[in-house]
Amino acid sequence: MADKADLREQFTEAFQDADYPISSPMDLVPALPAGPSTKFESGDFSMTAMELNTKLDGEFPYDSVDDFVDDVMASLEDQDLI
Repeated sequence: MADKADLREQFTEAFQDADYPISSPMDLVPALPAGPSTKFESGDFSMTAMELNTKLDGEFPYDSVDDFVDDVMASLEDQDLI
């Protein structure tokens, strides 16, 4: 089982350096350490940033990393991925 607090920390760290507000997933790519191949892992959860993008239900734009990560976590929880 994935550790939600650990994943939230990984997402926040990876996306915090994006130039907010962001208006599309492409605005996040320059902030990612390995670009779209950046991998997030916790317990049995493993997903690249590119894969993560296909699971998001949120609505761009986002004004802060916290707003974006909140929607990422909600989307993953709603789909029973974490």
